[in-house]
Amino acid sequence: MNRPVVLVLGPNRDAVSGISTHLNLLFASQLANEFSLVHFQVGSEGRAEGWIGRLVRLVTSPFRVAIAILLQRPAMVHINTALNVRAYWRDLVYSIVAKVCGARVLYQVHGGALPQRFARHSRIIAALLRATFRVPDAIIVLAQCELEAYRGFVPGQYIALIPNAIDASLFAPRGPARAAGENSLKLGYLGRLIKEKGLHETVEGVRIARAGNVDARLVIAGSGPEEAELRRHVAATALADHVLLPGTVFGEHKMAMLADIDVFVLATYHDEGLPYALLEAMAAGAAVIATRAGAIPDVMAEGVHGLFVPPRDPEAIARAIARLATDRDLLARMSSACQRRIADGYSVERLAGDFLGLYSELCAAKRLRVLAKS
Repeated sequence: MNRPVVLVLGPNRDAVSGISTHLNLLFASQLANEFSLVHFQVGSEGRAEGWIGRLVRLVTSPFRVAIAILLQRPAMVHINTALNVRAYWRDLVYSIVAKVCGARVLYQVHGGALPQRFARHSRIIAALLRATFRVPDAIIVLAQCELEAYRGFVPGQYIALIPNAIDASLFAPRGPARAAGENSLKLGYLGRLIKEKGLHETVEGVRIARAGNVDARLVIAGSGPEEAELRRHVAATALADHVLLPGTVFGEHKMAMLADIDVFVLATYHDEGLPYALLEAMAAGAAVIATRAGAIPDVMAEGVHGLFVPPRDPEAIARAIARLATDRDLLARMSSACQRRIADGYSVERLAGDFLGLYSELCAAKRLRVLAKS
């Protein structure tokens, strides 16, 4: 029996992005044994193109999507996007093309602004956004706060919560915790280096903690537009021996970094979905210092998996660092709780099962619609 085809729209699968990670997990999961997943690349990530090539791609991509649908005859088009201006207009066109070609549309939002904020300056934009969010057959979000926001913004639309997941089996259990005073508290961040991730506040929190005689060290791994400014900040605060910026880490180097740190710090005030780096750090046994952004409160509980801090508050970060540096028993309990949390709720098996159920439901609904018309 032929497997139903699903055309999956998203960035280059080799690109360094959360959506690319998500696509690769789906294609490697049990879901790909039940459905024939076909990737269609959209967006600029992973492309080497000039402005002419980009213009040609933007103009022709809706037609190429239509051709792919007509050739592949998918039961469904799974659009992976984020709610920002550029992605919204691009993927609205793809949604309309897919519907015109007779395919079901699954619209998965990987972060970005909540719809109320996206349309806050104009009632006309709000009405347009509300109308166009009724084009897909289902909308998928990553966080409980997003689920509530989208259900309130588009009542009656099929909206479901399917959080991100990782292969938790790649991460080994932690050994015994180090005693306070035996070693520095090792802090880490992994991801894109942008101001909104709270990286300057994190560096300042380390500076304040060290001024209070807390032995803490920080590794900030990644690349991005804020890298040069971060290096200047570190140099200006005389933290060059205690705050390292090794650049982007991959593969074994990333796994080694996550296994080595005691605490993952994500003091973000960015429009977060559910960061993969957070899931990976927790799976590796790192406790967390984070803000209550996006899906982060869905994953971690205060005092169980880590400590919450307000956004843009270096003093609160410093206090959290000091607490975990001096209470290694608490840190050890958090480490074990983090690994259990990811293994129990954020495994790739759960992700595949969630999408298998949703794909099957939408395909069955399409078959019923076809039968009703015949």
